[in-house]
Amino acid sequence: MLKTFKLGGIHPEENKISKNSPIEEIEAPETAYILMNQNLGAPSVPVVSKGDKVKIGQLIAKGEAFISAFVHSPVSGTVAAVDTHVDATGYKRTAIIINKEGDEWVDGVDLSDKLNSKITASKEEILEIIKDSGIVGLGGATFPAHVKLMVPKDKKAEYLIVNGVECEPYLTSDYRLMLEKADEIVVGVRLLMKALDVPKAIIAIENNKPDAIEHMKNKTVSYPEILIEALKVKYPQGAEKQLIYSLLKREVPSGKLPIEVGCVVQNIGTTFAVYEAVQKNKPLIERIVTVTGKKVKKPSNFKVRIGTPVSTLIEKVGGIPEGSGKVISGGPMMGKSLADLNTPVVKGTSGIVIFDEKESKRNVTYNCIRCARCTDVCPMGLQPYLLSNAVENNAWDIAEKNKVMDCIECGSCHYTCPSNRPLVDNLRIGKAKVGEIIRNRKN
Repeated sequence: MLKTFKLGGIHPEENKISKNSPIEEIEAPETAYILMNQNLGAPSVPVVSKGDKVKIGQLIAKGEAFISAFVHSPVSGTVAAVDTHVDATGYKRTAIIINKEGDEWVDGVDLSDKLNSKITASKEEILEIIKDSGIVGLGGATFPAHVKLMVPKDKKAEYLIVNGVECEPYLTSDYRLMLEKADEIVVGVRLLMKALDVPKAIIAIENNKPDAIEHMKNKTVSYPEILIEALKVKYPQGAEKQLIYSLLKREVPSGKLPIEVGCVVQNIGTTFAVYEAVQKNKPLIERIVTVTGKKVKKPSNFKVRIGTPVSTLIEKVGGIPEGSGKVISGGPMMGKSLADLNTPVVKGTSGIVIFDEKESKRNVTYNCIRCARCTDVCPMGLQPYLLSNAVENNAWDIAEKNKVMDCIECGSCHYTCPSNRPLVDNLRIGKAKVGEIIRNRKN
């Protein structure tokens, strides 16, 4: 029997329309908009000014806080401004705007396709390179990768888990990476194992990707310390706590991180970025982005420079189809609806999904009928109807007591609710308010 997590879960329509589209590299934008809030934690701080000349891969912003990340130029050219630009939330944020000139890289980057599988860097050097390369979690969480790899002295990492689940409907960027860059991913896994000093790694893949499972098994035959594990198709299988339970039956306590149970989880895209940083001296200046939708002319998987406007990607797939109702950054379950298509690709942009009007329409909301379906499907064992009511009545003590901060915003409750209650919207509001209350209490 295939492994899975124990509480809740749903099976939305998969719609992996772009799964047979090989990764296609698109040209760098004429103007790149590089946002400073691309990582979880403190925004990066610009170290360039208007008029500065930059090369591809050059450091342009530093992560000065403990949880932050460096940012590098995705194009060569002139800094047009350090100003603001709209992000995926619709708000304007600090951004470095660079006009492209030529295609000049910083020295030392290996741009060849030749596999470099010989690992010579020490554990300390690998960690330093990952930090200096600005790598964050590319599954969407954007937690700085080097911070995740810094195991506290009183903890011990036993397993590296590489997340190739990609359970969000529509998205296929990790799937294509596993098919097309498996050798590089295996080297990336070995680098991460060395950085963590762990004896075992598990690459987890949902069972709806049998070719990727078989391919990765073939590529790891010579590495018995790396296990490929097929998992049951169930959303949100790729969430960290659910993934750890599925593989090892270990439960991460409320409010704690995976290292609490001896695990560190990294995404497939992150693992590939680690390979490129350590073995090719290439910082994180691009990523794979799925651009898709049921009526999109050419659903695709693109290798895209950070800072490329979303509108450019949509033009590449044939434009906005007639009758479209919404453009989403990320997957349909956890992504955000874009208010402005000039928002740029950031490190956490895994996909752009175009919904038609029917898919976009919000159904009429009715009163809660106490059916408890939201409780049945919640993978965190929460009571979404109760938390939602608490938020609507500003009852923050009830929300905190019933663990609103444990919500992973997977959207399973909203997807299931027969009354179309805005459950996940309310829980996001609740997390923001209760989080603020907790921080103020500590200060």
